Amino acid sequence: MQRSTRLGWAVASLCLVASTLISSYAAHPRAKRFAKPSVLIFCKTNGYHHASITTGIAAIKKLGEENGFAVDTTADSTWFREKTLKKYKALIFLDPTGKVFGPEEEKALQDYIHHGGGFVGIHAAADCEYNWQWYGDLVGGYFKSHPKQQEAKFIIVDKNNPATQGLPDPWTHFDELYNYKYYAPDIKVLIKIDESSYTGGENGANHPMAWYHDFEGGRSFYTALGHTDATWSDPLFLHHLLAGIQYAMGKK
Repeated sequence: MQRSTRLGWAVASLCLVASTLISSYAAHPRAKRFAKPSVLIFCKTNGYHHASITTGIAAIKKLGEENGFAVDTTADSTWFREKTLKKYKALIFLDPTGKVFGPEEEKALQDYIHHGGGFVGIHAAADCEYNWQWYGDLVGGYFKSHPKQQEAKFIIVDKNNPATQGLPDPWTHFDELYNYKYYAPDIKVLIKIDESSYTGGENGANHPMAWYHDFEGGRSFYTALGHTDATWSDPLFLHHLLAGIQYAMGKK
């Protein structure tokens, strides 16, 4: 009888565990197992505000819908806290300008990168946080100036990278063309601009306009393009940007 009783208790316990697991799954169907990875667009401006930010947000959300990642958006720097940032595979800095962070936000961004987070800088992400050199090194450069918007030829430096595959070489594109006063020494250049193809270039024969680098435990991708609304409907640019976002998210 004792053996039969023990067997009965064991069966009852297994049934209880199974019932609990089934109830838990029913309460959260396809929850974490199938949750989309998420990225955060950050677009706070304390300097020039790009009108194309709205267009850029819509375009990135569409990329997310088509490629399996969710997109949140904020212009509130207080989102930069460990508890919030750890939810995101990558942070996309869409044209932030000026001084946008206090000491707590700076530390949160550093910790996020040091724990393997991804960063994507678009256009004016290089026109931000000039007094915080760590940020300049993360982005890979600091903005200096730009001539009038015009068409120019872009030279593909690394043709094997997903962010450049399929781009014509040279790639003729109309945009606001940045000059830079600083480049981080470790950036891996993807695209540079041919200064002989337009007026107003100030970086000479080696004038990077898109790059990436592994940085202090995380990953950083930057593209200088994206000023105009028209750029955000250009499939070549969107392919270029999507590959950069996927790299920042940790996709091989």
